[in-house]
Amino acid sequence: MKYDPATRLQETMHLDPHNGVNQAITDSATFAFDTGEDMTACFHGEKEAFLYSRHWNPTGFELSKALAAMEGTEAAWITGSGMGAITASLLQLCVAGDHIISSVTTYGGTYAFLKNWMPKYNIEVTFVDITDIDAIKSAIRPNTKVIYTETLTNPMLQVSDVPKLSEISKANNITLVVDNTFTPMIFSPIALGADIVVYSMTKFVNGKNDTTAGAICASLDFINSLIDLNDGTAMLLGPVLDPMRASSIHKNLFTLHIRMKQHSKNAAFLAEKFVEVGLKANYPGLETHKQHSLFKRDYNEEFGFGGMISIDLETAENASKFMALMQKRGVGYLAVSLGYFKTLFSNSGKSTSSEVPEKTQKEMGMSEGLVRYSVGLDNDMENTWQIIHSCLTDLKML
Repeated sequence: MKYDPATRLQETMHLDPHNGVNQAITDSATFAFDTGEDMTACFHGEKEAFLYSRHWNPTGFELSKALAAMEGTEAAWITGSGMGAITASLLQLCVAGDHIISSVTTYGGTYAFLKNWMPKYNIEVTFVDITDIDAIKSAIRPNTKVIYTETLTNPMLQVSDVPKLSEISKANNITLVVDNTFTPMIFSPIALGADIVVYSMTKFVNGKNDTTAGAICASLDFINSLIDLNDGTAMLLGPVLDPMRASSIHKNLFTLHIRMKQHSKNAAFLAEKFVEVGLKANYPGLETHKQHSLFKRDYNEEFGFGGMISIDLETAENASKFMALMQKRGVGYLAVSLGYFKTLFSNSGKSTSSEVPEKTQKEMGMSEGLVRYSVGLDNDMENTWQIIHSCLTDLKML
């Protein structure tokens, strides 16, 4: 039976201490103790209490509990950005001399951190095609500590076989970390065998593009290690999320199941239209997608195939002209990020994947004309498609 993220999330709803239907915002960075002995005990880990908001804040704690329920983990911790969640997790898991295996197709910021930053601290990274199981097995070393991937990779939209990756990682005492930013509720990576799930909540989870935020969902032991006062990576590096923003995201979280269904419905419609007019479209809901069957095997069906599409216009010049005209005519915005209620589009190789060298982009099959769509919550997608079609026609791309 598939994990039910929406129901598990809904079960966390409760009144605040004053019977407010929304949780109260605790606008405090520090918290008082009754005695000096109580404060000392808290610092020594002998007493559970709110101490300082870089460690825990009641508002952030409520959001963390909701996220843990949604993902099926014992605990969660929230950060000021998705990169804050990714970097804190990996730095907590690895020390100098360790090795990481990562999907080569991954968010540009993640790629840059793994490729350029980790080696400064003698942590090696091997990049692989995450769909090539033999390549993953061959990359394993005695010092491999982490396999890192995205459930649906950015921007190539490859589907990671999380159960198979889990089998490999567990057989080799490796931690499997999965970024589920593209597919919240659609996939439940923990139920599929992942050890840690990370998010950029900036995207679909929040859905408003009004803040940056991240999340780490994992075992209680791992979260406690992250925020340990003496050697916790998150505690000492301090990528904390402000309580005002935590409260806003918490409220938006309870519409996520509705939003993901509409994003998926709209994207599926648009992907089919792209195919009908002969464009090279990549969408996991299309039967032509290489991992379509794998996606169907593991997804939570009611939430669809997600809101992300890519199309190949062959050249960066074509992509630029097309996106500028779509923005001018109101289809959406030529902007990075995703998961917004308005459609966002960008030329990945020149934007969110620009940290990946051009040679590597070509090796992974990324066209310089790839346009990544984050399809919005439009009510009338037929009308939206007619506008997109007019842009393609006027630019003589059909």
